[in-house]
Amino acid sequence: MTKNTAKAEQNDAAKGPDYIAFHVREGEQGKGFWTRIGAAWKHKDGEGLNLQLDLVPVAGGRIVLRFPKDDDAQEK
Repeated sequence: MTKNTAKAEQNDAAKGPDYIAFHVREGEQGKGFWTRIGAAWKHKDGEGLNLQLDLVPVAGGRIVLRFPKDDDAQEK
């Protein structure tokens, strides 16, 4: 990673994520269990995302990216 890339990633992290990443596992009676697992930031050119996962799910389910709510942004 170059110095410029590292600096850009630090600036992105300082402004807060554009999305929050959750692992969603289906439970009984269709109720899902949501666990926050990371965050994502948009690329400046709008062509992609940087995804930072704090943990990786090992079984089933799906990863969902959602816009952060005010309380989500304060957690990171």
